[in-house]
Amino acid sequence: MKLASLRSDGRDGQLVVVNRALTRYARVADVAPSLQSALDRWPEVEPQLREIAAALEAGTHPQTHAFDPRECMAPLPRAFHWADGSAYVNHIELVRKARGAEMPSQFWKDPLIYQGGSDDFLGACDDARFVSEEHGIDLEAEVGVITDDVPMGTPADRAAEHIKLLVLINDWTLRNLVPGELAKGFGFYQSKPATGFSPVAITPDELGAAWRGGKVHLPLVSHINGRLFGRPNAGVDMTFDFHQIIAHAAYTRRLGAGTIIGSGTVSNRDRSTGSSCLAEVRALEMIEHGAPRTPFLSFGDRVRVEMMDPSGASLFGAIDQRVVRA
Repeated sequence: MKLASLRSDGRDGQLVVVNRALTRYARVADVAPSLQSALDRWPEVEPQLREIAAALEAGTHPQTHAFDPRECMAPLPRAFHWADGSAYVNHIELVRKARGAEMPSQFWKDPLIYQGGSDDFLGACDDARFVSEEHGIDLEAEVGVITDDVPMGTPADRAAEHIKLLVLINDWTLRNLVPGELAKGFGFYQSKPATGFSPVAITPDELGAAWRGGKVHLPLVSHINGRLFGRPNAGVDMTFDFHQIIAHAAYTRRLGAGTIIGSGTVSNRDRSTGSSCLAEVRALEMIEHGAPRTPFLSFGDRVRVEMMDPSGASLFGAIDQRVVRA
């Protein structure tokens, strides 16, 4: 099942069910007005939404409309909780190596996670607005999950039952602001502007065999200005799977329905697959040449992030955003 939030008069959008081909949708206001409303009542609402999805696929739904991702907000236009992990530890190791920083052994045993701003998410085709190119504008292509209510202390082997949907994420980062913020010892804030999301969120069963072990075993494909940037496999070299990240996040607190958990920048040790962020490319250049050669993004640049199934069909639709001056 695939779900999207169309622009509406309200801040939370209008929930719709989208067909697998991402060409048609059906309105479901009588079932749930928004995705947050659906997640709040998921056991009751999910069967009704799946009936509508089945009718869409069969071509028997009485009223459908052409789907246009440009009409979409983020699947959850705002969320009560957004936390991003750093599950690909080889990425952290590489970036630290480039700046001559030692890699603590604990990083391989305990997930890194930060809580981001969840009040202002970007739709898949929204412009990404930034104050200055001097801040070091960077993409971060990721996979994310959306949960129902997760009780405090939920162990990793029980986390799977709380994953209701998956999304693609571009966790925009202002790299040149990161060092100053981290030096204060209190985490990210200004360096993490509004995050972009795929036009649709999908239930795990849509991934078939690619969803196993709390990981998505498919390439995450990024383009910058129409040129292939990277296609690392999201299921490879993921040190901490989503079950482990959820258990870490819920260790001392409950997670409310609609919590979004990100994987962090998808990264493979096999560098032939490319990268999911410019910081990684620059780190490799630093190690090889002693200085980075690839610039960060400029106003007017375009970033596209997408994931295809084995047949080449887009699973989530594409994040396709232009970098513009705020």
